Amino acid sequence: MRVFEGRFGRLRLCELAAGEQVASENDPAILMPQPGSELVLLNPGEFHVCLGASRMLVFHAATDWLHRSFPALFGATEPRPFPQARELITPRIRQLADTLAVEAMNDRFLSSDRLEFMLQELVLSIVETYIARRRVAAPLWRGSRFEDSRIRRAIALLRAHPNKDQSIDDLASQVGLSRSRFYDLFQICTGFSPRAYLDMLCVETAIARLTSGRGKIAELAAELGFSAQSNFTRFFLNQVGVPPSEYRRAAAAGEPAAPQSETAAQK
Repeated sequence: MRVFEGRFGRLRLCELAAGEQVASENDPAILMPQPGSELVLLNPGEFHVCLGASRMLVFHAATDWLHRSFPALFGATEPRPFPQARELITPRIRQLADTLAVEAMNDRFLSSDRLEFMLQELVLSIVETYIARRRVAAPLWRGSRFEDSRIRRAIALLRAHPNKDQSIDDLASQVGLSRSRFYDLFQICTGFSPRAYLDMLCVETAIARLTSGRGKIAELAAELGFSAQSNFTRFFLNQVGVPPSEYRRAAAAGEPAAPQSETAAQK
């Protein structure tokens, strides 16, 4: 149905028939059923057989891309980075999978930066949730871009409450860093400034809420820390390319949204 390629590897949103195989080939693969309660993790050379017809996101993660972030986990010395083939999916990973699927369907407005951000968040969440807990004695974070536990804590705090009112200076203080040092380390670890990272989380949360059909846009705007719905509309339009109301309609119809100018969106 949809295929996206980049330095991260290849992401596919596809319809699979019962009995159809998905192979990881030479790189690890992450399979996210839509809907589904389990995450399927394939090491290089492994495959998965679909028990029934389903729509699925399949992420063939480039080993080189993974190795840059987690050298102790993904590389020639670790042929089986995933300790288990199936894991119960967490709410955080479910939201990422659902948002990736919606963004794939509305791919006309999916930026490469936002796609790579969500895939990076997906891999980081998988490492934190499933692998780190089973490899306590292993030097899992050694050499990783996310080796600094203070930055991982800052990311967790941002994820827990994505809000435009979040003070980055207060966040730096919470994790025990000066403002300038925090900005430098955060950029090195994530590839984004703290504010850009927060903006990405706000967009991801907004898309998840808009496509679920729950709540009014004004309520979503307030939840994300915008003083007025018009400010949220302007932010979403700048980040995504369409106003939130149009994105919601397009996602409900399963069709790409039509671009609008900011002036038209405010009418």
